[in-house]
Amino acid sequence: MPKMKTRKAAKKRFSLTGTGKVRRSKAFKNHILTKKSPKRKRNLRGSALVHKTQEKKIKAMIAA
Repeated sequence: MPKMKTRKAAKKRFSLTGTGKVRRSKAFKNHILTKKSPKRKRNLRGSALVHKTQEKKIKAMIAA
């Protein structure tokens, strides 16, 4: 049986935590930042976790 290839687009967007959860970056922080409030931009910093219903799909995509 052939090896599973990593989906490179998914590998660039998601990473695994130490406990095996999937980490993602938040959306809407790339451009048109002048109209967004400082509070909104501050809350978009950092990372978030992927919802548990999507975890299995994403883990299959980033499995190397």
